[in-house]
Amino acid sequence: MKLVGERRALAAVTFAFYFLLYLLLAIADLAPGMAKALFALAGVYGLAFFALVAGYFWARWYAVGVGLYGIITAAVGMWQLGPEPILVFMGGTHALATVMLWGHAMSEGYDGQTAWREKLHMDEGAVQRLGRSVIRAGVSLPMVLLYALAPKPGAAELALSIVALGLAGFGFRAMLQLRTWGVLAVGVAGALLVSLAGLSLATNANEVAALKPALGGSLLLLAAAPWAAPLVRTFR
Repeated sequence: MKLVGERRALAAVTFAFYFLLYLLLAIADLAPGMAKALFALAGVYGLAFFALVAGYFWARWYAVGVGLYGIITAAVGMWQLGPEPILVFMGGTHALATVMLWGHAMSEGYDGQTAWREKLHMDEGAVQRLGRSVIRAGVSLPMVLLYALAPKPGAAELALSIVALGLAGFGFRAMLQLRTWGVLAVGVAGALLVSLAGLSLATNANEVAALKPALGGSLLLLAAAPWAAPLVRTFR
């Protein structure tokens, strides 16, 4: 499937639409206490749009991750509420954006470029590891943001969730620069969120409340996982 420019435009327009949607929802403040989380979610989509247009090497991976996040969110919503039209629309548009960005022809304008590989001294194996990590981070970051910035009854849970958010955000940026501490930060953030999900289940027995930190934390752990073997060899 060619039409690379047209496919890029369709994907970028989809992310721009959701950026504006969540931005307007945050400004309207229809859900009390959720304005910060909605502003952050708008930022996630805004970054996907800007990165695709700017041609950053990691943009396609990140945008695919955000697209998969939308598909997962729509699927969970339909599992709970049934095939509501808004959920079908959300899942369909995110699936369209994800498919538009898939394939070797599309990668040539982003991660397929040789300049950044030479700059970071990466072979094909390292590129594939980084790609898997960025996609998984792109899926998990919206979940982490929504969980960390949503209102919480306990001050300790709020503080730990903000710490996890900071580790995930700064760790993701450092991971793109192939910094060891970035991978470790992402892994620690994932472990912390999974622990918070387990604590939520133990204290409240609320499976829905524990879903976001459990999924987000698991995906962050998976984002760090491709670098586990190289890190072990480095420390040895």
